[in-house]
Amino acid sequence: MSGVASDVLQMVLLLAAVLLAAWPLGRYMARVFQGERTFLDPVLRPLERGLYRLFGLNASREMSWKTYAWAVIAFNAVGMAVLFVLQLVQGWLPFNPQHFSAVRWDTALNTAASFITNTNWQSYSGESTMSYFTQMAGLTVQNFLSGATGVAVLIALIRGLVRRRASAIGNFWVDMTRCTLWVLLPLSLVVSLVLVSQGVIQNLHPYVTVQTVEGVNQTLAMGPVASQEAIKMLGTNGGGFFGANSAHPFENPTPLSDLVEIWSIIVIPAALVFTFGRMIGKPRQGAAILGAMLFLLVVALAGNYISERMGNPLLAQMGVQAPTAMEGKEVRFGLGQSSLFSVVTTAVACGAVNNMHDSLTPLGGMVPMLLMMLGEVVFGGEGSGLYGMLVFAILAVFLVGLMVGRTPEFLGKKIESREVKLATLAGVIIPSATILIGAAISVVTPAGLASLGNPGPHGLSEVLYGFASGVGNNGSAFAGLNANTPYYNLMIAAAMLIGRFGVIVPVLGIAGSLAEKNKVPEGPGTFRTDTPLFSVLLSVTIVLVVALTFFPSLALGPIVEHIMMWQGMAA
Repeated sequence: MSGVASDVLQMVLLLAAVLLAAWPLGRYMARVFQGERTFLDPVLRPLERGLYRLFGLNASREMSWKTYAWAVIAFNAVGMAVLFVLQLVQGWLPFNPQHFSAVRWDTALNTAASFITNTNWQSYSGESTMSYFTQMAGLTVQNFLSGATGVAVLIALIRGLVRRRASAIGNFWVDMTRCTLWVLLPLSLVVSLVLVSQGVIQNLHPYVTVQTVEGVNQTLAMGPVASQEAIKMLGTNGGGFFGANSAHPFENPTPLSDLVEIWSIIVIPAALVFTFGRMIGKPRQGAAILGAMLFLLVVALAGNYISERMGNPLLAQMGVQAPTAMEGKEVRFGLGQSSLFSVVTTAVACGAVNNMHDSLTPLGGMVPMLLMMLGEVVFGGEGSGLYGMLVFAILAVFLVGLMVGRTPEFLGKKIESREVKLATLAGVIIPSATILIGAAISVVTPAGLASLGNPGPHGLSEVLYGFASGVGNNGSAFAGLNANTPYYNLMIAAAMLIGRFGVIVPVLGIAGSLAEKNKVPEGPGTFRTDTPLFSVLLSVTIVLVVALTFFPSLALGPIVEHIMMWQGMAA
């Protein structure tokens, strides 16, 4: 079998494995959030009730959208403060065999903002900065809680679409608790064991010094890696125990572990589409959303793989055999799994990497950048991808309404001025403005320019990628940008917080507004949103919005760099 055929077969089998697991998992999660009985209830129900009693929570009391939003913000503000302080005092805490001292304040602030927003942007190298205690009690805990927060917001939005004349959209504490206990913890346990079987390390040993065959001493970092690795993927977090992330052999040792990690990134976001279809009572509507996601994912995967397969023409002229773009990639994964990982991790807002994105070809690197600029709605982050896609669905039916001259409807709810304004804020204005303004400031100020690893178009791409990653709550980076400076730590921290909560609040506003409305019966002029035509319209709406918003900056960055590469010029 040829290399291309083998790569394509791996991609097809991986997506098939995801869909086969996503359908039953999605149905299971619908039962969890609707309060129906599951096979884990005998074990988890008593634990759930104990947690509510411990924290004095009334699980039966539902919240308005404003109360729900305040709960989300307050909970994450406390989590950010705790994680920030934990990093500053880690030198006095246990499980610190390497005796790491306090993390620098701006790095600690950036990391705290990163992990509570489900971004896991890391301007530091984990094995030389964070103690085991900080990794476990701080970063790993937030991996669970930030993922559960995104799912809770999605479930609130689904309730808003389903309920009639209602003033409440659920209870944040219940939604978050049930997601953590019934979904994330069991899956993480299973995936951790699978990763350990492949050689991912899991221990609390001090670092080990060994002698290489050349006679040089080398220090090997140890740690509880597999447990963090599982929730890093399943929670679409992406923060690696090691600086090299999933390119490190202790995090991702084999091609099979690589495929398991890619599967873990995408399975819950894919399953949530089935959860959505079941909770609204319209599986075909979920299928239409899934169709749009799959279409955009396959197009992105093809674009990245073809560009990386072609590589740099100058290397081909020098006699380097194809593929010529293996620089920055692990030989044990090859080009196919590297492209698959790059596209999935940026489509799904995970940010884990098994290759260095700064080494991608210009157009190959533009694909993950574009996926983040789309708002990471192509499956997207834990919960956030689907609620972002539903925001674009509201904008799509609004455009249809303009074309046919009637009030747009979505799932029987009239989409009026309030919903359109909130959807525009959440889906377009807040994310796009934050990316472009942050990048613009950074390329005209001395502090921003001082961190560039490359001048010219590629330097612009590094900055654009950084802010797109922050606002999109992704966390991957073009490593040529030295982001561990006070300027970038603070700027990207602000971008991550705006990209997370600047979207969540309008989404919950939409949920509250729709919950108050009654359903209207379908009529002859109703545009059906559960058809392949709607999948196409939704995909076109997303692409057009991004093309109109970001094309000028992309033209100055990766596009012109691609042209220069083919002309044999350094970017």
